[in-house]
Amino acid sequence: MPVTVRSFAKINLGLSIGALRPDGFHDLRTVYQTIALHDMIRVQVGRGTGIEIHCDDLRVPNDATNTCYRIAERVMVALQAGGRVTVTIEKCLPVQGGLGAGSGNAVATLIGLERALKKKLRGTERLHLAAEVGSDLPLFLVGGTVLGVGHGEEVYPLPDLPATICVVATPEIGVSTPKAFADWDAMTAGAPGEAENHRLAENHRSGDPGGHDFSRANNGESTAALAAEGTAELRPARTAEGGRPHVGRVDTPAKLTPADPSDRMIEFGRMVSAWLSGQPLSGVPVSQGRGRAETSLLDLVRTGIENDFEQVVFPKYPELREVKSVLTKAGALYASLSGSGSALYGLFASPAAGQKAAARLQRDGIPAVVTKTMTRQQYWKKFLVSGF
Repeated sequence: MPVTVRSFAKINLGLSIGALRPDGFHDLRTVYQTIALHDMIRVQVGRGTGIEIHCDDLRVPNDATNTCYRIAERVMVALQAGGRVTVTIEKCLPVQGGLGAGSGNAVATLIGLERALKKKLRGTERLHLAAEVGSDLPLFLVGGTVLGVGHGEEVYPLPDLPATICVVATPEIGVSTPKAFADWDAMTAGAPGEAENHRLAENHRSGDPGGHDFSRANNGESTAALAAEGTAELRPARTAEGGRPHVGRVDTPAKLTPADPSDRMIEFGRMVSAWLSGQPLSGVPVSQGRGRAETSLLDLVRTGIENDFEQVVFPKYPELREVKSVLTKAGALYASLSGSGSALYGLFASPAAGQKAAARLQRDGIPAVVTKTMTRQQYWKKFLVSGF
């Protein structure tokens, strides 16, 4: 019997990039948040052997590079199951956009296979298999508001933000995640003060007074070659969003910058801890007419949480900076790039405010949609469509 599953997207509420590790990954700290935008995944197990991937979107691979294919291989082995697996992807989310579409597709395939086979993996085994396929797969096994550490694959459930109006803009630009990491490495290995100068310059241009899809393979290109490449990469990404580590040289010591990578990680942790401390950082009590969701977001903004990728992506794609500016001017409580982009989002206090912001972007020719963030309970309640 076919099993149909919703494959939800995610946004990043802040993302801090740390040092390039000996294993080729970067240390990361981020707060993931699942949102209601989704693809549909249909999983069926029949007679025979092998794995088939079907999708009308030609940008989505149907071979062993697809995240759904790779997770299906592992699940069938782990469950000691036989049969021919057919996965059909109904694509609504952008293929390359920083919304975790391919990773979410893979987790939906995992859950669908369990249902189709009437077998279930242990929770720890699920997380292990997911992390083998990609850094941001495990977050979709938690849902809601999630802390991501390590290289994004180590996840911890956080107290949920209340469901909040979210405007997602998806400019038709493909941002290469390996290239963005390479640009970050080049920037932070530059002259002392360069990283901070980039941050301040970006804040000034975007009007911000303060402030993965991770670790995708770069197909053998060196970090230096990627960093030297100045043209926009518009080739579509594959659905495999995050399988292998970002490759970069680690044998040459980087020059010192004002913010040591380990210090950045510690500071991000402090900001998240302050947000979760229960102290009213915004100074705006709920009783003064603001809802709990708006107050929580104001508290988040007051921590200074931000996405480091903006410092290297916005200079190369200034139109993305403009989209963030439109969201901010339209009254977003918080606006940011998601992952390495190109998707951006703004969180709003009301549906009317969100609709107004989306309409403004659409008038400018930028695809935009109004959706909501999802609590953990909402995420799992809406996950399965059929095949119970």
